[in-house]
Amino acid sequence: MSSTTSAPGANSARPKIYILDAFHEAGIALARQHADVVCWPDPAIQNWPENADAVMVRMTPITPEQLARAQHVKMICKQGVGYDTIAIEAARAHGIPVCRTPGINSEAVAEMAFALALTVARRVSRFDRMLRAGTEIVRPQNLGIELQGKTVGIVGMGNIGKSVARKWLGAFDAKLLTYAPRSPADHWSDLPHTRVATLHEMLPQVDVLTLHLPLSAESHHMIGREELALMKQDAILINVSRGGIINEQALFDSMSKGHLFGAGLDVFEVEPPPADYPLLQLENLVATPHAGGGTHETQEKSALQVAQQVIDVLHGKPPANCIN
Repeated sequence: MSSTTSAPGANSARPKIYILDAFHEAGIALARQHADVVCWPDPAIQNWPENADAVMVRMTPITPEQLARAQHVKMICKQGVGYDTIAIEAARAHGIPVCRTPGINSEAVAEMAFALALTVARRVSRFDRMLRAGTEIVRPQNLGIELQGKTVGIVGMGNIGKSVARKWLGAFDAKLLTYAPRSPADHWSDLPHTRVATLHEMLPQVDVLTLHLPLSAESHHMIGREELALMKQDAILINVSRGGIINEQALFDSMSKGHLFGAGLDVFEVEPPPADYPLLQLENLVATPHAGGGTHETQEKSALQVAQQVIDVLHGKPPANCIN
């Protein structure tokens, strides 16, 4: 993949779009039709604050110091929904709109949440490791649990949470409990579910707890020692949102003592977690590398939307899906 669309100075009137992460080629190609592009892994991307007219980003942090140097940036567009890696207040202070692509990855992330729950419940990863290693498998010592008709707690009632809810209802006729204090009272009126007033009311009831909310000061370490202790001994915990929502040390301590049937995590407080990270040593922990939105369909659609939103702003249109 080349990093620029043209030789330096070939068309100085064209705006410059800096792409700070690996993007689907469709989005890069669209950006190149309208601007000079500098994209990952070209080390020149580090100069975006001085040179960019617009920025496309996925997970690379954008700091207040960088934003203070960004004299010409008209827009930063973040692929996906979460934006905790971007200094939003600093962007607002410097008059730089930050936008995202809500709804594009909902189905992909919901499928990952569903896949992790099934993998934990039926010991899929454990059996795979045992077979590959030639380990003797004593089946009564490795029994899974069935999910049909179980109670599923969904924290967060956005697009992804709703897709998850539909899957649990359709596939397993689950009983749904939801917690989202900021959602309207009539939210999800088309889906059978029970709203709870507090997280602590939900936790003792659920067989599966699945998290679908952004990381914020309010949600940071929302699932801690006290919350884990309230959950059933054989409950399953799923997180495809942000790592900081769970106190990972508390989760490790709880699971090490035999509490919880297992957990499936697509996100961690430090990404990627080191190979010797304590949670990764647990047999009943299934881990994936923040890959919830990692499908061909989602990456193509979201990369195209990021590029189009950037192009629209560079052509004088108001920013869409603006955060700040």
